[in-house]
Amino acid sequence: MAVTAAMVKDLREMTGAGMMDCKKALAATDGDMDKAVEFLREKGLAGAAKKAGRIAAEGIVDTAITDDGKKAVVVEVNAETDFVAKNAKFQAYVADVASQALTTTAADMDAFMAEKWAKDSSMTVKDALASQISIIGENMNIRRFEQVEEQNGFVASYIHAGGKIGVLIDVETDVVNDAIKEMAKNVAMQAAALKPMYTSRNEISDDFIEHEKAILKAQIQNDPKEASKPEKVIEGMIQGRINKELKEICLLDQVYVKAEDGKQSVSQYVGEVAKANGAKITIKKFVRFETGEGLEKKNEDFAAEVAKQMAGN
Repeated sequence: MAVTAAMVKDLREMTGAGMMDCKKALAATDGDMDKAVEFLREKGLAGAAKKAGRIAAEGIVDTAITDDGKKAVVVEVNAETDFVAKNAKFQAYVADVASQALTTTAADMDAFMAEKWAKDSSMTVKDALASQISIIGENMNIRRFEQVEEQNGFVASYIHAGGKIGVLIDVETDVVNDAIKEMAKNVAMQAAALKPMYTSRNEISDDFIEHEKAILKAQIQNDPKEASKPEKVIEGMIQGRINKELKEICLLDQVYVKAEDGKQSVSQYVGEVAKANGAKITIKKFVRFETGEGLEKKNEDFAAEVAKQMAGN
């Protein structure tokens, strides 16, 4: 497979590796992006893979929560342009989608699209979307939603950058007050900013750990100075690096961004708030949606696109 400049650019954005290194990696892996990332990591030229890649699709993420705070939902609705994403009509429509998704019993997007639209039972959700497309004049898509429910506590939500990122935090607690709600919002802001992959180490599979160890071992073997060290020392180095990576990808292990000493973990911060309020608090899970993650949007010249639309009139 021929390696293109666009492929090299994408790999650079995903890994932070140099242009020539990215080109070599793609050539060595026949253009397979995932294998190229691993190739660079084994050579010690890239950090952990940024799986989301470039975020290019437009739209917004929104949340809705029940009055008692026990249940919440986060949804993503895509549009073609940022101009429409900032449109008040579009934002109001997304809020209606979130409201619908909060109470739906649909198990997947197909079932959700087929159910009756709450604001007009003569239409399905799919029909209502088609109606909005004709009103707004741009293709749109309800991409996904996820509900979180916590009867022994509450669900906190946070929307960042006008809908670019939405986070839900499942908080199990025997005390609910303003201080604990503020803590939950701070943890949600942490998840939005630092993009963890897991809530805690308990969620990480043995297969993931073994895969990471294999990558780290390959890195060491590619370094003559490190490869000559005793096996016991190498194993210790690998475990140390694994622990460092887990502190980056697990929400509760991350350094709390508001920590005054720059050392306190999110887990320690939660524990501090729990102690101060005489509460038992567990952050059970989080859900983080970022607009367009994993999607690619055609990068067309704007003037050419306008000309094409005018020609179609």
